[in-house]
Amino acid sequence: MRDLDGGAPIPAQVRRERMRTLVGEREFARVADLSDAFGVSEVTVRGDLDVLASRGLVRRVRGGAMPRPAPAERPFEEAEVVSAGEKDAIGALAAGLVSNGDSIILDVGTTTAAIAAVLVQRTDIATLTVFTNSLKVALVLEPAIPRIDVIVTGGTLRSLQHSLVDPLGRALLERLNVDTVFIGCNGVDPEGGVTNINLPETEIKRVMLTAGRRRVVVADGSKIGRVALAHLCPLDQVDILITGSSADRDVIASLRERGLEVRVA
Repeated sequence: MRDLDGGAPIPAQVRRERMRTLVGEREFARVADLSDAFGVSEVTVRGDLDVLASRGLVRRVRGGAMPRPAPAERPFEEAEVVSAGEKDAIGALAAGLVSNGDSIILDVGTTTAAIAAVLVQRTDIATLTVFTNSLKVALVLEPAIPRIDVIVTGGTLRSLQHSLVDPLGRALLERLNVDTVFIGCNGVDPEGGVTNINLPETEIKRVMLTAGRRRVVVADGSKIGRVALAHLCPLDQVDILITGSSADRDVIASLRERGLEVRVA
């Protein structure tokens, strides 16, 4: 595909993102129609759609593609057992970024809870201040009090994730300036950036990002190359992505090409 002025071909990643957008605007997009729209062969379109489908961005059907319905949000207790070993490894790697005397924010989520579990076992940490909007994370950290000061944000309780959100969820966070913020998410994609499955928590995550001098996203491999409902931030607003060994290597390479530091646990 070339630009509208007949210039250099548009990179495949950009073409696929535009193709995904076009599919999302329609109930069904035919391969032939996409071929005409983007000025590429039907073979290329099929390849693009297969890539998008492998990332969960569209649903391949005979003759074309359809938008993929947004997945239902899993309760914390269900998500906790999925890729548990990988999340533990991510938690250990992420906790290694924390030093004695630091102040940090731990977002809601099963992977951030894994970070908390490792921090509790860190005997080299004599003092640490943790802010969290997760009741689960707070309970994981509780045995390490008073070595670890645990401050829970206010707000409205979401029972599905045991998280605290607006109204009042951001009141404390907007006043903070911590060393590191650890954010969970439902998708990290080269084109789509960092995304999340529900809107209330996404708004709180955005405030968290502004409160941290270092911004770390933690996501197990199943979330790499995925795009969820709510856009959280572009990649350039993240300092480090920590993911697991199951993450798609091609997507990781693409993320690194865009300047994101990616560490694999």
